[in-house]
Amino acid sequence: MFELPGDTQVSNTHDNVSDDKKEVIHNIVFVTSEASPYSKTGGLGDVCGSLPIALAARGHRVMVVTPRYLCCGPSDRKFDSAVDLDCRIKVSCSGGVQEVVFFHEYKAGVDWVFVDHPSFHRPGNPYGDAYGAFGDNQFRFTLLCHAACEAPLVLPLGGHTYGEKCLFLANDWHAGLVPVLLAAKYRPYGVYKDARSIVVIHNLAHQGVEPASTYNNFGLPPEWYGALGWVFPTWARTHALDTGEAVNILKGAIVTADRILTVSQGYSWEITTPEGGNGLDELLSSRKTVVNGITNGIDVTEWNPSVDEHIPSHYSLDNLSGKTEGKIALQRELGLPIRPDCPLIGFIGRLDYQKGIDIILSGTPDLLQDDVQFIMLGSGEKQYEDWMRATEATFKDKFRGWVGFNVPISHRITAGCDILLMPSRFEPCGLNQLYAMRYGTVPVVHATGGLGDTVKTFNPFSDEGKGEGTGWAFKPLTRESMLDALWVAIETYRNHKTSWGGLMKRGMERDYSWDNAAVQYEQVFKWAFVDPPYVS
Repeated sequence: MFELPGDTQVSNTHDNVSDDKKEVIHNIVFVTSEASPYSKTGGLGDVCGSLPIALAARGHRVMVVTPRYLCCGPSDRKFDSAVDLDCRIKVSCSGGVQEVVFFHEYKAGVDWVFVDHPSFHRPGNPYGDAYGAFGDNQFRFTLLCHAACEAPLVLPLGGHTYGEKCLFLANDWHAGLVPVLLAAKYRPYGVYKDARSIVVIHNLAHQGVEPASTYNNFGLPPEWYGALGWVFPTWARTHALDTGEAVNILKGAIVTADRILTVSQGYSWEITTPEGGNGLDELLSSRKTVVNGITNGIDVTEWNPSVDEHIPSHYSLDNLSGKTEGKIALQRELGLPIRPDCPLIGFIGRLDYQKGIDIILSGTPDLLQDDVQFIMLGSGEKQYEDWMRATEATFKDKFRGWVGFNVPISHRITAGCDILLMPSRFEPCGLNQLYAMRYGTVPVVHATGGLGDTVKTFNPFSDEGKGEGTGWAFKPLTRESMLDALWVAIETYRNHKTSWGGLMKRGMERDYSWDNAAVQYEQVFKWAFVDPPYVS
């Protein structure tokens, strides 16, 4: 049996589903380029590995359609339990006919369907390798979308197909052709007339843009070019004769989907602005009545300070003594002076411009003049990796930089630090601040996207002097604003222990579960079926 938060149990076999299970509310089909634990590069994999399970536990019939990535390494074993369904389909795209095979595993109440094709068999991650992005990604994810549209019609999972009345959740540009295919390929022939689609935008910066000449690769009727047609602004063109014409898969999804979701309420507003819309702000603004944001959940079993296998001392809301022990163990492990009363600040993330590393770089010399310790974990641009090494050499008793990524140490930093710093320029949702609050670590973040939604700035005078808030969210994104927020946090930690304890406990009390997010998704599902589907 698969264990979910709240002691909800879901059978791992179709045969064992009990007769008293709730009536199926929706037939839901997730289409995604990654789903944990089978494939993952970031938050998208977490969402599509956890949300389907939460929805299945609430009575929905759920299928996840994702590629069967094989790279001739140990990770291939993740697909060992998936069986060949002996179902082949032909997909017409890219000037030819491709044969696609389906594999299936029923696990945790969800039908995990893996699309198999030689283009998914290569070393690297789902999108590229050490030499960059794969040049045929448009082709690979076009295959995924065609296969996902066929799967509910042809796969007799648990004895019968999902049928035509499905709700498709197309995640990011990789699945963006699904709403377009429903409208252009199926509905004109009476198929999927009762189906609906929702496009879920995890990161608007990636849109699946290719030259206009590649439109014919999609297997769509010529008259549907307008749905995907895109023209780059003059300043973004490569030369004077460049017309800027292109196709944009995510644009097509935004045009044709019945609803549009983002992974936080703040991000759902930001993408309608010129600053955050990445060229699609006007289109998104025109559809703002169907745009919503739902904050991601987290795996509350993996991220649980009372049972976390990666931390040396467990603790809980009722007994926080283990947090101090974890802080001392972290200082000892990283070779910092063991000082349990010294404010310990942490950062975990990519070392790049989006994460605000340049702001951290400019502010760290002043920050380290104070009596604090600072730990950073991450990899990315070489200039920032080199800066971390140089800063550690300069401030041996105050700074540690771990270049790379290590899951156990990320848990120990989350548990052992007092403050987690996240000065991201944009953050559609963000997970590290949620992990931090669950572990009683107080976040200091730039008030953008999901960071601004989830971290409420501490107000010591609210609630009859008891205070409210779970951290500090600063604006604008400048060195001065970041340092001001950090110094207020440090002062509160040092001299206002009661207030600091309230900050920790309010963060730990919050419900971060996927079941909480699933309830909000169900409301959007209802709205999706209110209006007729897109047909022209």
